Amino acid sequence: MIDLSTKYLGLQLRTPLVASASPLSHEIDGICRLEDAGASAVVLYSLFEEQLRLEALELNDRLTVGTESFAEAVSFFPQPSEFHMGPESYLNHIGRAKKAVSIPIIASLNGATVGGWTEYAREIEQAGADAVECNIYFLATDPDVSSGEIEQRYIDILTAVKSAVTIPVAVKISPFFSNTANMAKRFDETGANGLVLFNRFYQPDINLDDLEIEPNVLLSTPQDLRLPLTWIGILYGRVRASLAATSGVHGSQDVIKLLMVGADVTMLCSSLLKNGIGHLRHIERGLLDWMEEHEYESVQQMKGSMSQLRCPDPSAFERAQYMRAVKSAQHVVVSGREAWRVLTES
Repeated sequence: MIDLSTKYLGLQLRTPLVASASPLSHEIDGICRLEDAGASAVVLYSLFEEQLRLEALELNDRLTVGTESFAEAVSFFPQPSEFHMGPESYLNHIGRAKKAVSIPIIASLNGATVGGWTEYAREIEQAGADAVECNIYFLATDPDVSSGEIEQRYIDILTAVKSAVTIPVAVKISPFFSNTANMAKRFDETGANGLVLFNRFYQPDINLDDLEIEPNVLLSTPQDLRLPLTWIGILYGRVRASLAATSGVHGSQDVIKLLMVGADVTMLCSSLLKNGIGHLRHIERGLLDWMEEHEYESVQQMKGSMSQLRCPDPSAFERAQYMRAVKSAQHVVVSGREAWRVLTES
């Protein structure tokens, strides 16, 4: 019997298939359906830092007045009327979810400053969440803010949340640090129980009919897999924190690749929104079939087998492979031109 079990944030999971934060966890029925389809854990839809400010300060005008007057307009974030649920409702949602399913429930906090996260992280723990994921959403645009200051903000948020709770804490990070490996090490040393790679920044678009800036959410594609695949392969064995892959996980082959470079879990969102919750069963079946065909007995046996530490050619994760890729692309272009010449001359 093939063993699909894995451990993430110290939690024993049936499989490495985790439902990441998405609208699918808005309702208890959706969470139950995710469990029935095979999700081994669910990350709840994010609670935004702006919601905490509204509840604590009761100053709705701070999020609505003058939001179009400066570059970092907070209107790029969800408006109060678009929040799915307030802080108290979110806590109740955690409690109801824990009663409805047996799989771990991971709460998600989304923000950019230390703010009120500390107290609310404590309340999330009291509500029964098995872990908390800090989704740090911060796009630096101020030219007077140094990279060191930005990095310290991330560390300060993690430190504050870790000081407030005893449950595991994961950090969902961006891929835009000057040295991602160094930041991963700092998160690890600060006490992060897990690293979620990577956060996707949703850039706004322009509505040419209304001449307004508007949100533009694009679901991931399988091509987005390459970034977490590369960095998990590099970080495996170099940090103690669990490694979660998110963005670009659409099929069983994606899951297999990520496990082989060292992921503890693979998180799914876009593929479930596109194909339905039942797609989880298809992915699990494909994973089992591949492991049986290639005589793998467990996920643990696969994990990290193609990471940088164990790869016969470690340079495949670094610059040496870049030269090969460029030359390969040049060959494709030349071959394409030759094929076109033959067709046009025949």
